[in-house]
Amino acid sequence: MMPVRVARISNNALELDAHIAAVEDPAAGAVTTFVGRVRDHDPDAQGAVVALEYSAHPDAETALARIAEGAIGDTDALVAVSHRVGRLAVGDAAVVIAVASSHRAEAFEVCRAVIETIKTDLPVWKRQVEADGSTAWKGLGG
Repeated sequence: MMPVRVARISNNALELDAHIAAVEDPAAGAVTTFVGRVRDHDPDAQGAVVALEYSAHPDAETALARIAEGAIGDTDALVAVSHRVGRLAVGDAAVVIAVASSHRAEAFEVCRAVIETIKTDLPVWKRQVEADGSTAWKGLGG
């Protein structure tokens, strides 16, 4: 079975339980997760943040799979990762990652590598919407 179980760009709400289920394996002694959520503030914002609007390049899903594969490397880790697109409210999950591995250190390392590389390499952009209606575009990977 492929080590990248899920690599998806989605308009739908992201479910942590589905990602955990996707990496279920009897050899896995550790499962780590990461959920990136929309927060109500940003250091660059003049006021409260009320929403983020994510858009993705058509190749973003392929890039996400490559990011997961790169993070896995020569480990035995299994990865399920999704990034949301569309308008998200404060509290909504923008990114969900689940990593299963034989050992916890490896699971944590792979999970961190996936999110850090998403931030720098995934062709997804976000427009931050503030309470006063002003907006600002943020760069690659959000």
